[in-house]
Amino acid sequence: MTSTDLLQHTRSVVVKSLADTLGFTDCRIARATELAKEGRYLEKWINERNHGDMSWIENHFEKRIDPRKLVPGAKSIIVLSLNYFPAEIQNKSAPKISKYAFGRDYHKLIRAKLKLFHQGLRQSFGEVHGRGFVDSAPIMEKAWAQRSGLGWIGKHTNIITKSLGSFYFLAVLVVDIDLEADGEVEDHCGSCTKCIDACPTNAIVEPYKLDATKCISYLTIELKDQLIPSEFAGKFDDWMFGCDICQDVCPWNRFSQPSKENQFDPKDAIIKNDWKDWENLTEAGFEELFRGSAVKRTKYSGLMRNIKFLINSKAPEVGEDLA
Repeated sequence: MTSTDLLQHTRSVVVKSLADTLGFTDCRIARATELAKEGRYLEKWINERNHGDMSWIENHFEKRIDPRKLVPGAKSIIVLSLNYFPAEIQNKSAPKISKYAFGRDYHKLIRAKLKLFHQGLRQSFGEVHGRGFVDSAPIMEKAWAQRSGLGWIGKHTNIITKSLGSFYFLAVLVVDIDLEADGEVEDHCGSCTKCIDACPTNAIVEPYKLDATKCISYLTIELKDQLIPSEFAGKFDDWMFGCDICQDVCPWNRFSQPSKENQFDPKDAIIKNDWKDWENLTEAGFEELFRGSAVKRTKYSGLMRNIKFLINSKAPEVGEDLA
């Protein structure tokens, strides 16, 4: 091992120890370089209009595929994960919320951790320039998670790990110091198609390819100020915010463990509310229940639109019970 290799290795040990101290579930490292192959795929995916109304994905394309254009002098990509799998489940007699939105908005919590992470790097190594990202800039987090060896991109397009499944958030810290890079891991999806077969709206149009315009998460969150297309009536499986179906059926998620981050714990009402409670939710009640939550993204009007869509999609005799 050369002195340069030893320095990079020593720094990487410190980086991973810091990640553990801050409560991150895992930390892996990749070299900062252009995502040429991934960029070509993304461009084709966008040209096919698979991103629907998410026009922001088209912006700053060159920065999205090359982090060195986001952080001048960038040399390493630190990829972090944070488990959010809940210990509790919702009342089965209620419309459903994606598990990631049970507790505090992850953007706020992880941004605070990334700030502390950057401070820790400076304390350890001196002046370190960099930027932290969590769904907040043109950077391909999942591509970097795969490049760093944190996991592999599954057929449902989420990152999977053998040890923990896929119920975790991703964050990326782009820095201008050389670190020892981890290698990619093998794809362990094999011949399994459970996620594809289980999707009620056929959003996974082929292995590793998602048509977001058919995805329940897109339709309940990203489709702003519009009615949900009638072609999806009866296909939502009672999801009112997001959807976990493709992850719930993934065999690797049998290894999921409850998160140790108590800020992801849900309020009692989120777990206990039934159909009537959600149908009768007031705007004031919405603001109180989801203060600091990712559910605020859809706004009260959006959540009630989703709930009404679910009710109107049900069989008449069920809908009458809920009227």
